[in-house]
Amino acid sequence: MNLLEKSLFSTLKSIATQNIVSHYHNLQQHRTIVKVRLKWVKNRGLDHIIDVQTDLKAACLLKDAIVRSPVGYLTAKSLADSQKLLGLTVPTLRFIRRYPTLFEEFPHPKYQSLPCFKLTQIAKILHDQELKVFEDNQSDLVERLSKVLMMTTNRMVALQSLHPLKWDLGLPDDFDKRFPDHFRIVKGTNGLVCLKLVQWPEKYAASELQKMNDDSSPLAGYREFKRGKAALEFPMSFPRGYGAQKKVKAWMDEFQKLPYISPYEDSRGIDPNSDLMEKRVVGVLHEFLSLTLYKKTKRNYLRSLRKELYLPDRFTRIFTRYPGIFYLSLKCKTTTVALREGYRRGRLVNPHPLTCHRDKFHHVMRTGLIYRSKGVDILPHLDNVLDEEENELTDEEEIELTEECDGTSDAETGSDED
Repeated sequence: MNLLEKSLFSTLKSIATQNIVSHYHNLQQHRTIVKVRLKWVKNRGLDHIIDVQTDLKAACLLKDAIVRSPVGYLTAKSLADSQKLLGLTVPTLRFIRRYPTLFEEFPHPKYQSLPCFKLTQIAKILHDQELKVFEDNQSDLVERLSKVLMMTTNRMVALQSLHPLKWDLGLPDDFDKRFPDHFRIVKGTNGLVCLKLVQWPEKYAASELQKMNDDSSPLAGYREFKRGKAALEFPMSFPRGYGAQKKVKAWMDEFQKLPYISPYEDSRGIDPNSDLMEKRVVGVLHEFLSLTLYKKTKRNYLRSLRKELYLPDRFTRIFTRYPGIFYLSLKCKTTTVALREGYRRGRLVNPHPLTCHRDKFHHVMRTGLIYRSKGVDILPHLDNVLDEEENELTDEEEIELTEECDGTSDAETGSDED
């Protein structure tokens, strides 16, 4: 296909999509697709990943808290009420003592009976490496944060809603002050301090689904267009047995034929009770999860952004309604939403440099957990630790997670009604 043909195909496809969307706006929009009620199916592979990363996140948050401390350590007393904040299922003091390779315990300089915790030398080295990762990926940080704000109705989000998402979005502590040319701090109409987008960057106004479509072969796209598939389709991976059901297949085929509404377009003119709006909501949630490093986040974090993202009151039902796109995990006494396409055979697809660094951090954690009775002297040199992590242990973990994924056919069933 030459350049002229590509241009013609792109133009025709754009016109066709606009006509379909216009058709849905002009007609009285109501629900016509018959939906099938699907049971929730447990995925042990994704649950295991969420379980592991809960401890990793808690350890990283504790590390950051120690770095921010003016005295360079935290006392046991200051950790007493942090269990829920860290998302732990065990007391924080018990948790921090599991990892002597990261946290060194010592008595308080003045009150000898009060335990204190500071970073070990290897933890300090890992922290410095993390800062370098942030520096090397600043353009990526700007793009990710810009796209989050671009999806909102007023191009701004309250800082109290963004701060819990720092880990998921891979943002540094000073993200609200680091890029003054792109973001500024303002006071919202509700009195909350917000981060606002300075200028609309048109180059970022393409969703991950649109990028996936653009990266495909133009000839393949032209064939799809000739078959009448003007709308973009979401990648789907159903739990075993679901995809073969005729009712489910018919429902998903009708859903995929609906026009795709970009999360960066104004959708306030769409009937909130229509099938088109439901697909738009799926698109927004798909895009938001695509922007997170691990393609997942807590359901409550999304709830805090409901109005900003122009989502319906009971939008969380979407997660169980479309199990081929999303997975809802109930691990660690919380509810986490994951994008199925973000993982393959128990591994994160296209890992970000920061997630690769966090893998090193996790290996140091695990080394401390295994050998904690022998102290930190058992820990090898940092270079050897990182070589071990990349060359030996990753394959073993992949086999373990793959086996767990293969057992999902006998998973427990349930429902999630919000």
